[in-house]
Amino acid sequence: MFPQGRHPPPLQPGQPFKFSVLEICDRIKEEFQFLQAQYHSLKLECEKLVSEKTEMQRHYVMYYEMSYGLNIEMHKQAEIVKRLSAICAQIIPFLTQEHQQQVLQAVERAKQVTMGELNSIVGSISASPPESLRDEERMGLKRKREEKDLPGHSDSDGDKSDYNLVVDEDPPSEPGSPGRSPSRRLAPSRRELPESPASIGSSGSTTPLQPKDQSPTDSVASAPTSKPSSSSPPRDSLTPGPGPSSAIPLRPPPAKAPTTDTVTLRSPLSSSSPYTSSLGMVPHAALSGELPSPGLYMGIHLSPQVSSAVLYGRSPMVAFESHPHLRASTLSSSLSTVPGGKPAYSFHVSADGQMQPVPFPPDALIGSGIPRHARQLHTLTHGEVVCAVTISNSTRHVYTGGKGCVKVWDVGQPGTKTAVAQLDCLNRDNYIRSCKLLPDGRSLIVGGEASTLSIWDLAAPTPRIKAELTSSAPACYALAISPDAKVCFSCCSDGNIVVWDLQNQMMVRQFQGHTDGASCIDISNYGTKLWTGGLDNTVRCWDLREGRQLQQHDFSSQIFSLGYCPMGEWLAVGMESSNVEILHVTKPDKYQLHLHESCVLSLKFASCGKWFVSTGKDNLLNAWRAPYGASIFQSKESSSVLSCDISVNDKFIVTGSGDKKATVYEVVY
Repeated sequence: MFPQGRHPPPLQPGQPFKFSVLEICDRIKEEFQFLQAQYHSLKLECEKLVSEKTEMQRHYVMYYEMSYGLNIEMHKQAEIVKRLSAICAQIIPFLTQEHQQQVLQAVERAKQVTMGELNSIVGSISASPPESLRDEERMGLKRKREEKDLPGHSDSDGDKSDYNLVVDEDPPSEPGSPGRSPSRRLAPSRRELPESPASIGSSGSTTPLQPKDQSPTDSVASAPTSKPSSSSPPRDSLTPGPGPSSAIPLRPPPAKAPTTDTVTLRSPLSSSSPYTSSLGMVPHAALSGELPSPGLYMGIHLSPQVSSAVLYGRSPMVAFESHPHLRASTLSSSLSTVPGGKPAYSFHVSADGQMQPVPFPPDALIGSGIPRHARQLHTLTHGEVVCAVTISNSTRHVYTGGKGCVKVWDVGQPGTKTAVAQLDCLNRDNYIRSCKLLPDGRSLIVGGEASTLSIWDLAAPTPRIKAELTSSAPACYALAISPDAKVCFSCCSDGNIVVWDLQNQMMVRQFQGHTDGASCIDISNYGTKLWTGGLDNTVRCWDLREGRQLQQHDFSSQIFSLGYCPMGEWLAVGMESSNVEILHVTKPDKYQLHLHESCVLSLKFASCGKWFVSTGKDNLLNAWRAPYGASIFQSKESSSVLSCDISVNDKFIVTGSGDKKATVYEVVY
């Protein structure tokens, strides 16, 4: 590295230094030239490294784009699989028992195919399809020809191009809902700011709106024939998260593709399908003694839920009477060969993960305490998105929580409703997320997008705030009151569950465990256990006497709502994934319900424990038989249904909507 002769040999002992000024200058010059050459060499090396770095960055961006594209393709294929599975689940009940077993075995075998086997199968198919596949192909073509001959037939998903399954198309954003990037982007960060509940109200725009002068009966008639939007509302925009004013909001769920609304389904009731005669199926109106006009349901585009209502004699969603065939004597006996009498939407999941359709018992929808349907009584025009509702024990007053205030309504008398009082809470632009009445009806606790809970004295001549409870969390998502009304529990946006002493108005304990916001809560009927659900995809059980966590259930989806059965043993959980799961509190068995088409935003058990209701972003109010989930009735509202409550006597249901209103239903037994 150093040139020869650059430095003289070391001096011998006793040898004097003999350097002249010229020699010293020469040495300095040599040293400078050497350093200059070294500098140029290093500069070239640095430039080379910079060019390599630029090249690596270019490769990185290219691979990142490839990874992003593959990720989108993977989600697209997963969505295709999900839709095909849903179609299979609807078709399988039409088959004979023998064929059902064969198809289920084939589906299970298909799930176990490895990549190597798949590649070999693809290679063999491209070379020469096996005889069995050729037979299936011939049968498929024959069936397609038969279907195309039917009047009103529209192509199935299989006949469409893959472009009909594009997952990143959204309807135009509304003023209250910021536009969003394609829904198949990479998962958003945990703290990405979600939409406020105001944008939840805009989801109603994706549902075909009825004319103002249309009567309820008209809407009943038009419900089955109105075509849903070609793509679902943006899931992110309907996340039940707090508004932008919240410091630590709910994180939006991973983007999800539009649901199976785009799958075009025919109604076999109106066409000469080979299944109709073998199953003895008749249109649902005929089961009630009415004769529909021919081809009433021909060729209409239906979501799976609506189509199942038409296929199996369920009235349109708005009509509420969902199972006339179980109460009618004219039902064909051959229909009972279908497990549960309708397409499988309720599944029992065993401890080893095996899913089986639930055969409902004969008394699933009859007997004392089981409602027949619900009748809409009142519409309460709140004026803002209604994120929280509750009804008093006397069933005379309903409380609706919106932006910055809770409104009180007297529903004891018929007629047009106007609020009898307005309780201004939190800040004007912050949403109320939960409001709970104490059992005596004299106090109301309100929580929302603020660090304080307000306790209102309703017994005063004019309702007033009598206390405020302040925590360190910037928002409260849900509240629960102990049976003795001495303790209040608040679910906080930081994941903590705060325990408040209502008599002394002070915090007494915090349950820590959720790693993201705690979104929902319920307490056991004896007041000894607390159940909470969170945005960390977990449901947790807490022992209130010992102050510790007893159980944790992990899911693949965020938890938006839950309810504990007053009869004990069962816990219903509403998911961001649109499923409702009913867990046994001591056993690994559970039920999984698949009637909602989007996130399940609220859930409430009736006091008798025999049934519960759930509401969702799909505008539906569903009533279920506990615990196995037979569908009792459905109501379709005009926008997302964000909240619900059931009166103590189980005679009234109240819902809060993104349509800036609340609805009171009378439960008919």
